[in-house]
Amino acid sequence: MFKKKECIAMILAGGQGSRLYALTSRLAKPAVSFGGKYRIIDFTLSNCVNSGIDTVGVLTQYQPLLLNDYIGNGLPWDLDRTFGGVKILPPYQGRGSADWYSGTANAIWQNRDFIARYSPDYLLVLSGDHIYRMNYAKMLAYHRRSGADCTIAVIDVPLEEASRFGIMSTDGDGRIVKFSEKPKVPESTLASMGIYIFNTRMLLDSLAADERDPTSSNDFGKNIIPSMLSQGKKLFAYRFDGYWKDVGTVRSLWEANMDMLGEDPPLRLNDDSWRIYSRHEAAAPQYIGKTASVSNSSVTEGCEIFGEVINSVLGSGVTVEAGASVRDSVIMSRAVIRAGATVDRAIVDDGAVIGARAVVGRRNAPDCDIAVIGAGVRVVDDEAVEPGAMMYPD
Repeated sequence: MFKKKECIAMILAGGQGSRLYALTSRLAKPAVSFGGKYRIIDFTLSNCVNSGIDTVGVLTQYQPLLLNDYIGNGLPWDLDRTFGGVKILPPYQGRGSADWYSGTANAIWQNRDFIARYSPDYLLVLSGDHIYRMNYAKMLAYHRRSGADCTIAVIDVPLEEASRFGIMSTDGDGRIVKFSEKPKVPESTLASMGIYIFNTRMLLDSLAADERDPTSSNDFGKNIIPSMLSQGKKLFAYRFDGYWKDVGTVRSLWEANMDMLGEDPPLRLNDDSWRIYSRHEAAAPQYIGKTASVSNSSVTEGCEIFGEVINSVLGSGVTVEAGASVRDSVIMSRAVIRAGATVDRAIVDDGAVIGARAVVGRRNAPDCDIAVIGAGVRVVDDEAVEPGAMMYPD
């Protein structure tokens, strides 16, 4: 017999991440490496446990194997609980047939039995592919104070970027009066962060009605939120003014990594009051050789540096040989940059090898696209990989 929980979280982690191309050809977007020692989903899981939410369902679908193994029993995030903790929730065989999740709303609906186990008053619905630190407990307190049926976390974005998001207009009390999904002509700059708190009973009723509509896309932004507004439900916007980034594209993932660097970086991950936890393998200390030059960079344990590293983020176990140069790049775990190679404005995935004297990415161009070398790819000696090129595994 399960006890009651006030609030549980559901993390939508089944997206294909098609705009990350080679980086997600073998794994789900939330499992992509970030910042040298993390994966993207670490931020959402850590936010949950730091906010006092100890029951989390992770809804997986696309390429789930690595993500499932990585989360495991939830121990690194203190989510290895007998009652609650973290649970992986893939699509499963029902009484009639096996159904893939057809949308974000349908994914929650298919797991209503999991929700019912804990009889929560409130349901926190999250995306597993954003980089940010946020106290969900403060958002929940705001939700209760406002008497909302649904509260949506929002962030102010530049007007020229607003058409990429779900955009909300609010009245003087913060109540949402209009919601537009990716409008061509935005009327506001308050963008949805993909973070929702619902009164559970009301949400389940809305999901049931949505399932009965054969024309629905079963999506929160396209269907559930507009339907609630049209029915006069009380929807409120919760304003967030911290760092938040949707890393759904190669450029945004690269930018978020670069945001860790500098004397006063926008993204600080060394705050012990709000730690980001990860299942990070222990490794030997970094070794910086006599021929090495490292500046304004994040170098994780186990790296061996004999060449030049400038303004870059290196994962664990990376090797940069003598005479090699890495600049403005993200080099993921166990990658090798051979002697004399140049990697400039690129993302090099786990275990890739850049051959001797090879050139990957920008050479003195002002603002070229990011070159991507997929996991395990071997760039042969003396090869040139153009800016913006995409080299897939296999």
